[in-house]
Amino acid sequence: MPRKLDFSAAFLAALVVLSLGLPEASTAGEADVVAVDARQAGDGTWRFDVTLAHADAGWDHYADLWEVVAPDGTVLGKRVLAHPHVDEQPFTRSLSGVEIPEGIDTVDIRARDSVHGFGGRTMSVVLD
Repeated sequence: MPRKLDFSAAFLAALVVLSLGLPEASTAGEADVVAVDARQAGDGTWRFDVTLAHADAGWDHYADLWEVVAPDGTVLGKRVLAHPHVDEQPFTRSLSGVEIPEGIDTVDIRARDSVHGFGGRTMSVVLD
């Protein structure tokens, strides 16, 4: 005769199984911006070299993007990070050709990770 499984026992068992696969991803935290170098090119656009720190745990949880953001929240440029950097921390990636509208002299750099989204340490950069 088939055994009837109590719903609450099945639910608890599913939670235990799911939680066994998540500790690495949940402990990686948010992506932090730790350094920025901004330089204006001869054509007036800007190049940003941004260093991020994040405890990338593989494809399930990694820093996947950083953005250059104007004071009003407009995204002026973004660098997509196409893969995890598990063994390269912190790491630096660049973005060239960013157009900064006249009158803006400060931008924020923020990073995103694939689990938490935006929310780690940001950095304000004075453009001089």
